[in-house]
Parts: sequence; C-alpha cells; structure tokens
Amino acid sequence: MADPAGQTGLDIRDDRAAGKLLAYEDGEAAGVIVYFVMDGTPAALVAVHTVVEPGHEGKGIGGSLVREFYAMAGRAGVPVVPLCPYAAKWASRHPDEAPEAPAELVEEAKRQLESRPELY
Repeated sequence: MADPAGQTGLDIRDDRAAGKLLAYEDGEAAGVIVYFVMDGTPAALVAVHTVVEPGHEGKGIGGSLVREFYAMAGRAGVPVVPLCPYAAKWASRHPDEAPEAPAELVEEAKRQLESRPELY
C-alpha cells in the first residue's frame, strides 16, 4: 500500500504472521514495527519496537509506520498499545489519530510481552 502521508516511493506492508509492519523505500527495506496481537478480549495490537534502517532516517518513515499501524488497528476495530517509546511519543503528538489505550490494557500488554522474549 502507498504511504498514507503521500511519501513517494514508500510501500508499507503488514506481515501479520511474523508480527512486522514493514516499510520499503524504492524496493529497499527501510523500517519496521515489531508487534504482537494481544491475547484476550479485547484484542489489541502491541507495538514493541520501531526501527528505521541506516540511510533512511529523517525521512518520516518511522512516523509513517506508526500512522499506518494505528490505521490498521482502526480498520480491525482494535486498540493499539504503544509499548515502543517511539510509537508512544508519536501517539502523544497525534491524539486525533492515536486514541490512548486504557491503563489496564497497557498493563496486560506488558505482562504478555514478558512471555515473548524473542520480541525484545
């Protein structure tokens, strides 16, 4: 899919099975959000890490990834828990696009993350 911010040459793809939202710039891997789908009700998408590859920094790729992550959750009707510091900071700057997750959901996401050491 094209970047919702209109950045040319940026393609963002969800690899749900791998728990990665991937950004490609002109066909080259440019960034990723590592995430998991929280078990339970309600389900939630939990952002663990956001990484922009060397040489791609400063182009808005991280923000484009987080924006698409929230949009993806919105389309699925589930909340986002931004445990990733970058995603949390982005969310605080864009409250109109990034609804705050309830505190109990955040605590449950942290608990579930502890059982997923491969995501650290």
